Amino acid sequence: MKPNDENGKLPVEKRPFQVLIISGSNRRQYNCPGVDSKSRTLMLRMAERLPQDWEIDYEDLGNVYAREHIQSCNACASTSMALCVWPCNCYEPNSKAEPDLMWNLNLYSRLDLADAWAIIGPINWYAPSSNLKLMFDRLVCMSGGNPREDLIDHKDPEKAMRLEHSPEWEELSMNHLEGRTAGFFCYGDNGADELDSTGRPKHLKHKHYFDPEEKPFENERNAYAPIVWQSRYSGIEVPDHLWRYVEIGHGKKYSDNQAEDIEEEPNFYDKFDAWTDTFADFVHQKGKVPPNKYRAYGYKPPSHLWDDIKLGWRNVRMGLGIPPKDSSPAEQQAQGLNQDAKLSFYKSEGEKLRD
Repeated sequence: MKPNDENGKLPVEKRPFQVLIISGSNRRQYNCPGVDSKSRTLMLRMAERLPQDWEIDYEDLGNVYAREHIQSCNACASTSMALCVWPCNCYEPNSKAEPDLMWNLNLYSRLDLADAWAIIGPINWYAPSSNLKLMFDRLVCMSGGNPREDLIDHKDPEKAMRLEHSPEWEELSMNHLEGRTAGFFCYGDNGADELDSTGRPKHLKHKHYFDPEEKPFENERNAYAPIVWQSRYSGIEVPDHLWRYVEIGHGKKYSDNQAEDIEEEPNFYDKFDAWTDTFADFVHQKGKVPPNKYRAYGYKPPSHLWDDIKLGWRNVRMGLGIPPKDSSPAEQQAQGLNQDAKLSFYKSEGEKLRD
């Protein structure tokens, strides 16, 4: 059945199972590729195959012309885990300055609502697609993120550093989506028709630079290892048998390996359907997942006007070479490390070098 977000307010035993399927390819027919991806086809196929008395939510992360993108993670956790707010407050819904697809698609809430996630996508250069990686980068806050931004005045790094050393922090920092299940289905063409008989690129002049025996993975599914292990690190259960790779299109031209060509691939749909059925069986046997203490579902970001004014004044003072006393920027300035005191911080380092 279609998702009904109001059911998130019901007791676990009274709501249906809830699953979120993510199509992780960058391709959409409404952008310069002009063609939809295989992962979109598989997402829709999976939605039809899962039990229809479950709530089946799905989303396509592909690029659409002029639509906002998933903004980058700013690595707040590396300054202080308490500065990394759950759900992410580096961006906000419907922002004109920095429009963010994670917020505008309400993905934090939808990931929170679901008992299980099914992640489907291609392997791009021995890794997940950039959009899928961006989504998981922005989920660093699910692992120990700060659910009380009021304690750090929205984004004050000095207050966050102090909070991280306080007894209160031990009770606040937790895995906010712990207990959910994630399955990963990735596919790739293993070089399509670009490789020669030795397994090297046909057009490579210096063949010795590329040794097929030293390719990154023996098992191609390990291209998704970073996001699988991030999930496990964060308390998301990823059973080994739900992490799967299937090859498609090897030896073919890229133009002959489209969604409409899947039917011609021996057993590809059979393998995908078997993975879907295994996913459904595991989710059903495990049961519904109760919500955690601090939810993204139902969360409404507070106003940050006054806090933003204070942080803006902090930036001005740092630009003038007056960082907060005893702060990390003050220590860096004293040691002559980053040399980043400037009022016009929009200029790139390359521009400054060439001025």
